[in-house]
Amino acid sequence: MKLIRRTTYTDKVIPFIDKQVIKVFTGQRRVGKSYVMLQLIAHIKRLDKNAHIVYVNMELDDYIHIKTHIDLSKYLEDKFVEGKKNYFFIDEVQEVQEFERTLRSLLAKGTCDIYCTGSNANMLSGELATFLSGRYVAFHIHSLSYLEFLQFHKTEKSFESLLLYLKYGGMPFLSNIGLQEDLPYEYLRNVYSTILLKDVVARENIRNVSFLENLVAFLADNAGSLFSATNISKYLKSQRVDISTQLTINYLKALSNTFFVHKVVRSEIGGLKIFEIGEKYYFEDLGLRNAIVGFNQRADIHKLMENAVYLYLKQQGYQVFVGKLDDKEVDFVAERNGAKVYVQVSLTVMDENTANREFGNLLKIEDNYPKYVVTLNDVLIGDSNGGIIQLNLVDFLTNAL
Repeated sequence: MKLIRRTTYTDKVIPFIDKQVIKVFTGQRRVGKSYVMLQLIAHIKRLDKNAHIVYVNMELDDYIHIKTHIDLSKYLEDKFVEGKKNYFFIDEVQEVQEFERTLRSLLAKGTCDIYCTGSNANMLSGELATFLSGRYVAFHIHSLSYLEFLQFHKTEKSFESLLLYLKYGGMPFLSNIGLQEDLPYEYLRNVYSTILLKDVVARENIRNVSFLENLVAFLADNAGSLFSATNISKYLKSQRVDISTQLTINYLKALSNTFFVHKVVRSEIGGLKIFEIGEKYYFEDLGLRNAIVGFNQRADIHKLMENAVYLYLKQQGYQVFVGKLDDKEVDFVAERNGAKVYVQVSLTVMDENTANREFGNLLKIEDNYPKYVVTLNDVLIGDSNGGIIQLNLVDFLTNAL
């Protein structure tokens, strides 16, 4: 199977090849972390045909005997070759207990150049931060952007392909299945089950699986809505599910740790205040969201648009917040390298009241950073409205910010 290069990521990693830092790839399961590593292996082989590669995939039965760092170290004892450049790649490294001890030892000895993937955020905040602080660089891999979706599915930029992206999402393997009828959702439901049971339930020691499933369905149905753990808990109680607010918070954190959903907090525009109450949740992959609650174009299109814009901003390397300006809200405030971008998302601004709201909220912001109103298929009107740029979603998702 031909590997389609994901240069958004490989180009960032290539300068670190042969540098004595561990290269760590994080991201939700099945977003393509392994294939980014395989593309790097191919690149290394092109640079040095004598390079010696050791590759371990913890999802394969071949390595089922490797359960702890002691097992991993023992397995690697005779795997590296003297006189050659050695490279060690390990997939889903979090499956190895105390893996960081082995990686630290290899790094200290200068045995090899190290690359690893993981599907849990605790890798960076816990295991690696404790043992390898300052000795690793992290790269977050996302599901396919809309531009990558076009490349993988060999289709063109259009309103029709945008709808396919909003419906089926950006899981890379779908390019091998095709986007016909229900086949994609069969695959996506299996991915969802794996993430839920293996990455959330097992790793986070979740006991109330039924509640977790109800919580995921609630998040999927309310993607992009502003709420708190207390509100979620009240809703679930109205459905006769009696769960404490703290348990709800714990389960939301568990889902976020696997990168399955992303928590977006509110930030005061022009200030430093981060609001601790009230946040939004977006899904890492639109297709997985739709596999959970179904795809209803008429009812869900605005939620999916907003989720797609959020993902695009993250794929572009932005830190993203929900903006608050007095009693007004701006959908997204995105920050990167000291610069900002403001984005409002609306199905249409053909209605005067809607246009006044979407443009008006942005006009109240007194800085000169770029401001966008993103709509579904309105006619482009450029930047004639107070310097605010209106773009349809297709154009927004295909223009680098």
